[in-house]
Amino acid sequence: MVVDDHPIWRDGVARDLTDEGFEVVATADGVGSAGRRAGAVTPDVVLMDMQLPDGTGADATTAVLEVSPSTRVLVLSASDERDDVLEAVKAGASGYLVKSSSKAELVDAVRATAEGKAVFTPGLAGLILGEYRRMSAEPDPGHLRPSLTDRETEVLRHVAKGLSAKQIATRLALSHRTVENHVQATLRKLQLGNRVELTRYAIEHGLDG
Repeated sequence: MVVDDHPIWRDGVARDLTDEGFEVVATADGVGSAGRRAGAVTPDVVLMDMQLPDGTGADATTAVLEVSPSTRVLVLSASDERDDVLEAVKAGASGYLVKSSSKAELVDAVRATAEGKAVFTPGLAGLILGEYRRMSAEPDPGHLRPSLTDRETEVLRHVAKGLSAKQIATRLALSHRTVENHVQATLRKLQLGNRVELTRYAIEHGLDG
C-alpha cells in the first residue's frame, strides 16, 4: 500500500512497483484513510510519506499497525531530519528512505522490508543505532519502550513471566491470535528476533515483576 498526499507521486510509485511485479492493494492520502484501508486489505508492506494533511507519517504508521500488526512500514520521505526519522521508528516503522533514492533502491528496499529486514538510507542507520544506545543507558524504562501500547506492554509482562500465548490469552480474555499479533508487533518495534530475546529484554527492564 502506498500512502502519500500527492497524487502524481503516489500513482507514479504505485506504477513503478506494479511494473516490478508487486501487487499494490491500496493507496491512501492521509492518516485516516491509511488506517481504514490497512484494516481492510492488511498489506505486507506500506510505503509511508511523513508529511500528510491530517497528521504525520508516524501517526499514520501507528494507525496502520493498530489494525494490521503484521504489516511492515517503510517510510519514503523528502525529509532526512533526525526528529522525523526517530519519530517514524518509534512509531514502529521498519525502515526509512529519502525520496531522492533511485527506483532500483526503492524496489530493493521494498523487497528487503517484506523479508523482515530494516532498511535505511545510508547515514540514517547510524543515527538510529546511536539513539537506541542512548535510550538503553536511560534509567527510566518508560523511555525504552517509546512505541509500545499499554496492551503490548501488558502482554510483554506476561511473556517475561514465562507464560505461553495460550495462557496469556486466557488470563487477559483475548484470542490466541490477538496475543500472537501483539507479540509480533512488539518484536518488530523492539528490533528483536524471537521470544527468547523478548523475554530477556523484558527481564532486563524489570517487566517480570
